[in-house]
Amino acid sequence: MGLLLAASAVKAQELKPLDADLSTYRYPYPVKFYTVHAQGQQLRMAYMDLQPAKASGKTVMLLHGKNFNGAYWDSTAAALAASGFRVIMPDQVGFGKSSKPAHLQYSFQLLAQQTRGLLDSLGITKTAVLGHSMGGMLATRFALMYPEITEKLILENPIGLEDWKRVVPYQSVDQWYKNELSQNFEKIKQYQLTNYYAGQWSPAYDKWARLLAGWTAHPDYPKVAWNAALTYDMIFTQPVVYEFENLKMPVLLIIGQRDRTALGKASAPEAVREKLGNYPELGRSTAKKIPQSRLVELEGVGHLPHIEAFSRFIGPLITFLQ
Repeated sequence: MGLLLAASAVKAQELKPLDADLSTYRYPYPVKFYTVHAQGQQLRMAYMDLQPAKASGKTVMLLHGKNFNGAYWDSTAAALAASGFRVIMPDQVGFGKSSKPAHLQYSFQLLAQQTRGLLDSLGITKTAVLGHSMGGMLATRFALMYPEITEKLILENPIGLEDWKRVVPYQSVDQWYKNELSQNFEKIKQYQLTNYYAGQWSPAYDKWARLLAGWTAHPDYPKVAWNAALTYDMIFTQPVVYEFENLKMPVLLIIGQRDRTALGKASAPEAVREKLGNYPELGRSTAKKIPQSRLVELEGVGHLPHIEAFSRFIGPLITFLQ
């Protein structure tokens, strides 16, 4: 344990500070920007648009999670493009290389509208939508709002399969903000180690923890932390769990069985905490609610199947999409 902590301290000292827009952080594919207008502001939405060498005519949109951005779809996008799919990877406003506004009333409806606008600007009228973690909540909202566009829906370890506000004490935005301001590399890594990877860390995961931690080392971090607090409130107060039965398209659930992620778990009463984030149970109960669902359970895999067990993740995904 001492060696592990020492190694973490060394990595923390080596952190490269990253500004709010990740302007010095290189994404795996060229980044473009789409202008959105929201609540009296002009904002930028970053995205990657990967074109296949041999196009099948089909498109897949990949929606990132809360603690991530479009960059972590690198391997997934490459495999999809190799299979003929056009791949769209947006950074939602408030995340990644997109704008971090000083004020914005976040909602999944708002993010879905902005994402629809991006697709419209690219001339895309039909797409499959894959959402991971928070992206699963957004993908579900997008599919409910725009079923005519969403050909297929894939939910990869989505959060929001349970309604935390019924059992977890509410935290104000100010409380979320205070928590975010205290983040550093060690805390970020420990959170991911416990919740995402169930205590099993690989050096390959370091870059994703370091990306988040790089923000904490830059003077822009209060702006990033404020947007993180606002989006935490959005996640907590806007569940999609009651609407799965209304999904009209085929849905694939890919669920890593070791995942125990749940928002606000640490502040829940102990008896409740032990029951939250039970992904084996949540995946099965969710599949039963969705009319056209298929469930793929990945044993020994945590919150990020496309990173932790890519070879086991990509096969079922491409089979479903074809």
